[in-house]
Amino acid sequence: MTEFEEIRPYSDDEVPAVLRRLGHDPSLLRDLSRIAAPFLNRWAPPLARAAVGRKLRRAFGRIETVDSFQSALAVVFQRMIDDTTDGFTVSGMERLEPDLSHLFISNHRDITLDSGFMNLALFRAGHPTTRMAIGDNLLRTGYAADVMRLNKGFVVHRGKRGAKMAFASMSLTSRYIRHSLETGHSVWIAQREGRAKDGRDLTDPALIKMLSLAYRKDVPDIAEMVDRLSIVPVAVSYELDPCDELKARELAAVAAEGVYQKEPGEDLRSIITGVTGNKGRVHLSVGEAFVGDFIDAESVAAEVDRQIAFGYRLFPTHFMAARLAGLKCEVPNDDGRRLHEFEARLASTPKTLRDQIIAQYMNPVARAQALGLI
Repeated sequence: MTEFEEIRPYSDDEVPAVLRRLGHDPSLLRDLSRIAAPFLNRWAPPLARAAVGRKLRRAFGRIETVDSFQSALAVVFQRMIDDTTDGFTVSGMERLEPDLSHLFISNHRDITLDSGFMNLALFRAGHPTTRMAIGDNLLRTGYAADVMRLNKGFVVHRGKRGAKMAFASMSLTSRYIRHSLETGHSVWIAQREGRAKDGRDLTDPALIKMLSLAYRKDVPDIAEMVDRLSIVPVAVSYELDPCDELKARELAAVAAEGVYQKEPGEDLRSIITGVTGNKGRVHLSVGEAFVGDFIDAESVAAEVDRQIAFGYRLFPTHFMAARLAGLKCEVPNDDGRRLHEFEARLASTPKTLRDQIIAQYMNPVARAQALGLI
């Protein structure tokens, strides 16, 4: 494993030491106290951090392996589901064979929750959880790297300067994914770099080309490579996106200025907003493992897109946005709870951002209509 030392997840023997470090990490205690003890943190931050730290260290003291860390995380994740959603449903899990490893290629709407929902679905069904590809831009906070790598995350280095360094980074990622699959570990990866901020779930063919780097010498045929990868597309759908306004601000800035510069800590704020915000109903659909002849990266990406569009669960909020955007469609019967919240959110949003938010929810409907799915 020395080849992958810089990017690999932590192993069981490293868990206790990492948890001891995290239990005293001032940045982690500061951020957790804002979530777990907001009132106390507002009036007495040192006391809030001390209280959260003691509780955290007690919880960590019972964890000795990666599996036990993920079991504890599943409890926390379920509490988040209970507090911030109207239910989490899964379809297609019966398509997976328990003894096979897969490359799950998912649409990408939330920085951490997309892969989290995938692993929770696998955990509930008795399947091993996945190793998850995490961009190094999310690991700038020291404790974030530790938490992600404890949770089977592996690091994908992005933005390497120079063609040679960028190619070396992509080759390393590709080799690690191949190594994982061939040693019985499934892998989760997003269909493109960055979230789909406009609601368009489109796979970047460059992802498929990156995956092929580890196979190019001994598996020159792309159809055979795809068969070895055992690709399974995954679609995760949110009735409400807690980060919709944050995404709209970024889209508006790009439209006006051609570029968007993130502020320090912005990714962390998006993670917290996504975790703590109301999401309505959430559905995860597992597609079918790839079969058939593929001639190039573009044809593979197109099949991923087709399956994601087919599996994407459209909620009333999507149809309401489509109606507001001028598409002809019916808003399904619903109790109206999240529709009212969506309307209130639009009403409270600056007018300059409303079109971008509507587009985020409308585009999956437009895609389904274009493919004849509705």
